[in-house]
Amino acid sequence: MNISQELQETLREGVLENIDVNKVESLVQDRMLLLGEMNRILELVISSKNIYLDHQAQQYMAELMADEIVGLGPLRALLEDDDISDILVNGPNQIYIERKGKLELAPTRFINNQQLTDIAKRLVQKVGRRLDEGRPLVDARLVDGSRLNVAIQPIALDGTSISIRKFSKGNIELADLIRYDAMSSQMANFMIIATRCRANIIISGGTGSGKTTLLNALSKYIDPSERIITMEDAAELRLMQPHVLRMETRLAGLENTGQVNMRALLVNSLRMRPDRIIVGECRGEETFEMLQAMNTGHDGSMSTLHANTPRDAISRLENMVMMAGMNIPMESIRRNIVSAINLVIQVSRLNDGSRKIMNISEVMGIEGDRVILQDIFSYKPHHERRADGKISGEFVNHGLLMRSAVMRNATMFDLSAELKQIFGLE
Repeated sequence: MNISQELQETLREGVLENIDVNKVESLVQDRMLLLGEMNRILELVISSKNIYLDHQAQQYMAELMADEIVGLGPLRALLEDDDISDILVNGPNQIYIERKGKLELAPTRFINNQQLTDIAKRLVQKVGRRLDEGRPLVDARLVDGSRLNVAIQPIALDGTSISIRKFSKGNIELADLIRYDAMSSQMANFMIIATRCRANIIISGGTGSGKTTLLNALSKYIDPSERIITMEDAAELRLMQPHVLRMETRLAGLENTGQVNMRALLVNSLRMRPDRIIVGECRGEETFEMLQAMNTGHDGSMSTLHANTPRDAISRLENMVMMAGMNIPMESIRRNIVSAINLVIQVSRLNDGSRKIMNISEVMGIEGDRVILQDIFSYKPHHERRADGKISGEFVNHGLLMRSAVMRNATMFDLSAELKQIFGLE
């Protein structure tokens, strides 16, 4: 719509000055009535300021202001588009979206940075967080479960930044991931058996690679009778089980008190009779408690972390345990990791936008000062791309060693025959 930024700013200020807050709040659930109220206020502003605005431009501004009052502004249409998975706002004039794994510039913008900041604060307030100069960075989740990160000036130099990771309205299952060519059916069957027989699993990958999606999908195969406790910084897991207790960390309040970190949640969860513990993401010192839990009867526990390869994932676990400040020798840390972790599943987002499981590796033991990893499955890309520009490749089944911990667990759960069938061991 060809309305100058200066005129948009003038109209926005006029509307906000003339809004009856109580009346508008009662209309938020009925968009048609809200639009009618916005049009009425706009007509008052246009008349008082002697502005000419044709019907189409007035309707555009009414829509824009209605969206802002609801709390989303120009983001509303993007959040309602199911094809969009990420929304990345870099100041008022630049909104990028990820669609089918590729970033593109959205055809919409904010009126100015003040509007963008007001909307950011409204989003954060809705989920009980605070955003101001004293706390310019906020990590939270929206009501629909989408992940929200906000940074305002002076931290964000070019204007307020908003990053939203949307989640699909329905749960994505392993069958969907096979259809998207993210894994083979053999890999899916193996992970189902590993989950059912209570293997401890780490899902490793980069940002936006699909770690949480895979963890949610695997949760379907946990025995419904088991008690699961999940811990997250911003709750986004949607497990497919009936007996789930969800916990979320809490930041310190205005007087710098009341903080509850991931480590405190983990320590407390051990007193709550969990069968399995799921940590949304390992980031630091809480890793020590997670490994201890896995080593003390909470088999089948899972977590995610950021790393580029299974080998890097093990190194990150070592470093994060050291962050706990326990002065534990590295040899003991590695033995802890080896006895706690059974599988490392590596997921990646490739440069064609597709997401793949690159490796399913088993932690086999220690030789010297190295943790030994054995690839069970891996993805091998071909040198040439397909005609549509997508990366082509194949999922390779490397086989399962008979001394595998997953094989031992499968035997105890009467799943060994199914497991052997995947690898042709019968």
